Amino acid sequence: MIVAMSQQLARRYTAKEVQGFSPDGNRYEVVHGELFVSPAPRPRHEIVLARLVWALGDYLRPLGRRETLVFSPADISWNDETLVQPDLFVCVPEEMTDDWSTYRTLLLAAEVVSPSTARADRVVKRRLYQENGVATYWIVDHSAGVVEIWTPDADRPEVATEVLRWRITPDAPELTIDLVALFAGLPG
Repeated sequence: MIVAMSQQLARRYTAKEVQGFSPDGNRYEVVHGELFVSPAPRPRHEIVLARLVWALGDYLRPLGRRETLVFSPADISWNDETLVQPDLFVCVPEEMTDDWSTYRTLLLAAEVVSPSTARADRVVKRRLYQENGVATYWIVDHSAGVVEIWTPDADRPEVATEVLRWRITPDAPELTIDLVALFAGLPG
C-alpha cells in the first residue's frame, strides 16, 4: 500500500517541461512521466560511443545511409510523457527533418551503460524502446565487455561477447564489430 501511495504522490513530468529546463551539464529524460537525470558521461563511455559511431558510419556510408546515424543529444519522444536521448540511433530517411518530433521509427538505438544510468538503460528505457517498436536496442556494457541485444518482442536479450552483428535491412550486408577491439585500451 505504501508503494502505491508513494507512486501516486510522485511528481510526473512532461516532455515539454523537460525541454524547458535550463542547460546545466546534465542529461534530462522522462519516461512515462518519470524524470531521469544523468551527469555528463565519463571518458570511457565517450570513447566506446565514438568507436560505435565510427563503425556504424563506415558500415552505412556505402549503403547511402550514413546521415541516418545520429548521436546524442537528440530528443526522441513518442508521447507527452516521453523524452529520451539515446547515445546513438539509426533512423529511417523518410523521417529526417530539422525537427526531432519527426524521428519516431528507430532501426537501432544504443545506450552505453554507466553506473548512473544502468537502471534506466536496462529496465525503463529498454521497455520504452520495445513498446515503441525500436527494431534493435543495444545495451553496451564496457565494464563487462558485452552487449545485450533486445528486439521489440524479446523476453530476454541475446548477449554478444565476442562479435556484435547487425543489418540495417534484411538484404543488406552484415555489420560486424569485434567487441574485444571495441573495449580495448579504455582508461581505467
